[in-house]
Amino acid sequence: MFVSGWERGTYMRTFFVAGLSALLVGGPALAQGTGQPAPHQPVSGQQKPGQQIVRPPAAGTPAVQPGKPAASTAESRSAAELALSADPVFDDGTYLRIKQTLLSYSDIEVRGGWPIVPADAKLAPSASGAAVALLRRYLAITGDLPADAEAGDGYDDAVTAAVKKFQLRHGLEGSGSVGAQTIKALDVPVKDRIKQLEASLERLRGMDFLFAERYVVVNIPAAFVEAVAHGKVERRYRVIVGKIDRPSPTLTAYITAVDLNPTWTVPLSITKTEIANRVRRDPNYLSRMHMRLLGAHDEEISPASVDWSRSPNFTVRQDAGTWNALGNLKIDMPNRYSVYMHDTDTRKLFADDYRFDSHGCTRVDNVRDLAAWILQDDPPGWDRAAIDAGIATGQTKIINLPHQIPVAWVYLTGWVRRDGTVEFRDDVYKHDEQLDRAALDDAAAGGFVAPVSQTVSQTAPQPAPQSLAPAVTQASGLDSR
Repeated sequence: MFVSGWERGTYMRTFFVAGLSALLVGGPALAQGTGQPAPHQPVSGQQKPGQQIVRPPAAGTPAVQPGKPAASTAESRSAAELALSADPVFDDGTYLRIKQTLLSYSDIEVRGGWPIVPADAKLAPSASGAAVALLRRYLAITGDLPADAEAGDGYDDAVTAAVKKFQLRHGLEGSGSVGAQTIKALDVPVKDRIKQLEASLERLRGMDFLFAERYVVVNIPAAFVEAVAHGKVERRYRVIVGKIDRPSPTLTAYITAVDLNPTWTVPLSITKTEIANRVRRDPNYLSRMHMRLLGAHDEEISPASVDWSRSPNFTVRQDAGTWNALGNLKIDMPNRYSVYMHDTDTRKLFADDYRFDSHGCTRVDNVRDLAAWILQDDPPGWDRAAIDAGIATGQTKIINLPHQIPVAWVYLTGWVRRDGTVEFRDDVYKHDEQLDRAALDDAAAGGFVAPVSQTVSQTAPQPAPQSLAPAVTQASGLDSR
């Protein structure tokens, strides 16, 4: 589907190709469960900016025994995230919704903004007093609390529900009580929220996107991946993205294949630095990590014959297996950063709110389930059970997609969903502060923004113009244990 858009009367076009990420995770990749969360339909009706719809968990979520907390699993986490909304973070209306919301936030700023909530305020259900009255006023201004419920100084059920809405749309746990992290989010001035929306708008300005019927998008600041079909999110998974000093790149590409039991060819930049350093310290490192040295014709070379102080003229390749850096599954999407989406055994990190812990890669919670979604139409015969069985053989299998799926990594710290929910996330990489034309030029060079004159075919994937493609940039580092 080709989506058009205008900014100040000028028609502009952009590739929504897609791409992303991940390189490695050393260590065994645990098998993941088979449950698939059911998509939820958006609730109809108009809502004010800032409102959040909370729906019950999707079917298939593990039952909770009385008196026992629910176990956190890939399936339960995915179901809980999908239950919040079926609206994509990024679709053909994202630009206009942000632009319209900027007007309402500018109006809030003109009227004096929202109040500052004291850092030492005691705010929890059943509390009362001046601080609660201030909180009620704040939540009414942001649209989290109905305007007719603003009066009063008690922390009643309406305030509890409003605080939960506020927390969820800022990526916080929806407890309904105001703790330190919620206070921190509350006390961000409206002018700073406007800057976040402006930065997101600037990244989208002048773009139209070639959205396919099915596409995948990762919003890096939110640390989520969404699988979208026919305008609705059918799968949503937590991801682990790059650390502050090794940020995940924004890019676009196409998903071309799903690799079961993949081998991993180590990028040259990693071989020259981290691999060489490790081998010098530990001569048995390569054998211990099931890595081989290969010459120009894929012949195996003895590590003892290599001068590791010199620039390598060989390839390092890690065998498939539980030890492989990419785990048991890789979603292949060729891009200039040599990054992928892939498996991982570091399950505990997915339960954290802060999920910026990779070396530029994207590790996906329940990646097998995402792979099943990618393969559900073509080629036939690759459902979740078949993927699990293929991995169990231990043999490398590359499943090529007859129809490639567009995927994009975007960096939006402020956006607006279709239901009017205004979402904010921390600017972890400080991209908003550094946003300038040079950064946008870099994005264009990476294929994310196509020139206005660039023609786009709607029937076949189109690579970024060769004249715009810079040298390959290595965005990932050795991430094994």
